[in-house]
Amino acid sequence: MTVKDKPEKEPIDVSDAPTPTPAELAAELVDLLDVEEIDTDLYRGRRQRDGVGRVFGGQVIAQALQAAQRSTDAPKVAHSLHAYFMRPGDENYPIIFRVVRDFEGRSFATRRVIAMQRGAPILNMAASFQVPEGGFHHQDQMPDVPAPEELESEAAIRARESPHVDERYRRALTRPRPIEIRPVFPRKWFNPTPTAPIQHSWFRIVAPVGDDPAIHRAILSYASDMSLLGTCMLPHGVNWTTPGFQSASLDHAVWLHEDFRADDWLLYSTDSPWAGHARGMNRGQIFTRDGRLVASVAQEGLIRLREPRG
Repeated sequence: MTVKDKPEKEPIDVSDAPTPTPAELAAELVDLLDVEEIDTDLYRGRRQRDGVGRVFGGQVIAQALQAAQRSTDAPKVAHSLHAYFMRPGDENYPIIFRVVRDFEGRSFATRRVIAMQRGAPILNMAASFQVPEGGFHHQDQMPDVPAPEELESEAAIRARESPHVDERYRRALTRPRPIEIRPVFPRKWFNPTPTAPIQHSWFRIVAPVGDDPAIHRAILSYASDMSLLGTCMLPHGVNWTTPGFQSASLDHAVWLHEDFRADDWLLYSTDSPWAGHARGMNRGQIFTRDGRLVASVAQEGLIRLREPRG
């Protein structure tokens, strides 16, 4: 079999493994988001150590961004990406990333990335890079919300809710995560009720990850897909535990406005202006603690409630 057809080793049983430390979780995410160069403009993405089922969309986006960044020389830095999901990724196979250098100018460069598994594309992404320069500036004001130290972590909320969740979902709900989230309005994981389509959550990677801006951009891109789609579900009182409910990201865009650190607290404010025709539209803004708007996000996703089979 060719490299793209060869399945990787079976998932590791971690049911009795010791709980990883924050430093181990952070290092594992940095390693996961790295990509291996196997030929000119051809990269292979790593696989989650205990991953099963579908690949998390934020992982594919972040790895595709890393591949694009590897093909672009300083001083140009990524300022936007636009991705379309075409097929779900399979954790049993590596992901191959083909970079196409569509444009190389003095101020800007454009890279197109095709993510493939078993010879079929699962994601197409275009990323734009710019040499930093000064210019006019304005931004939206950060919402007035409590500081992260005043809020309960989502990990604690998940642990408290887990006894009420179907056993099939319990391990996924409570497993240690490399991104710590502290929601202003905690989600109801069990029997959600309709609420306004607005969310505010602080997030950061759980341990310091060094000073390379490229990995901080990749981590933010990874985390930007973690709760965004759920925003458009809020008015309808559904989530991924609802029987017959189907959801998936269809596209994802990130605009990177300013420098930031993903190991410092960032506020992710999201809203959903519209849903219909089995799709929901979601928007997000990401702020530093001192109120700088460092990224904007937009995503449309599939949200479909299937009738139970008789």
